[in-house]
Amino acid sequence: MPSLKELRIRKKSVQATKKITAAMKLIAAAKLRRAQEQVQAARPYAALMSDMLRDLVSKMMMTDTTPKLLRGTGQDKTHLIIAATSNRGLCGGFNSSIIREVRRMIHQDETNERLIKIICVGRKGHDQLRRDYEKYIVATFDALDKPTFFEASKISAHINEMFEAGGFDTCTIIYNKFITALTQKVTAHRLIPYTPLDDSLSSLGKGEGGTILSEYDYEPDETQVLAHLLPQNLSVQIFRMLLENTASEQGARMAAMDGATRNAEDMIRKLDLTYNRTRQAFITRELIEIISGAEAL
Repeated sequence: MPSLKELRIRKKSVQATKKITAAMKLIAAAKLRRAQEQVQAARPYAALMSDMLRDLVSKMMMTDTTPKLLRGTGQDKTHLIIAATSNRGLCGGFNSSIIREVRRMIHQDETNERLIKIICVGRKGHDQLRRDYEKYIVATFDALDKPTFFEASKISAHINEMFEAGGFDTCTIIYNKFITALTQKVTAHRLIPYTPLDDSLSSLGKGEGGTILSEYDYEPDETQVLAHLLPQNLSVQIFRMLLENTASEQGARMAAMDGATRNAEDMIRKLDLTYNRTRQAFITRELIEIISGAEAL
């Protein structure tokens, strides 16, 4: 049976932990509100750009002059995986769910005998993947609490340089899509060759037979507009996905810290009960010793 002093020390330790988790929950809630606003502001822009590209692609025939970002290399030998995680932990299963999907994709590529390259966005993803797949990691970027378009453009430029140099054939980014503060969905989206966003984000109307009703006129011509828009779209989509990831991280951290705070409260109640029972047992034992001594006299 632990002593009263040990129980008091343990209770103080749990109380200190509870203060930390409660403070982290409040901080995550404040950051979540800002991150959610940024995600909601970025989604329409990214969706409209995807719609414009979808409209452009529907008007073009695939030829040798078609931009490589759209038609790809014509091969599927090397796969670049972008693992978008966070720099810090204490956010529940946020990072582990992404890493689990990355591992599944790596296993699938190894089975199909494809070459694999990995870009880690966030130190947590790099720390977990390097244990088994360090040979595949080619670059690492920090995950910012407030992602900027400049940071997304740096990642996009690095990917573009690798692609133009023949470093890979296809590129997929894995991130957590923000749904609600308590719900995030692990999503894998192919960036290269260009893949439009989900139809649920599309703002273009559809005519008979499901054909897209174009809302755009292009000058000087579709080919030049497409060649300029594809690299820009890559930066925009990476930026949106970083924002989705940030909001998901703060939501997961808020939920995790709320659960940790509740657990700390439960532990404190149990420690109080154990402390009172132990104290009562000590008092009872002392009384028995006093009474036994008095009767012996």
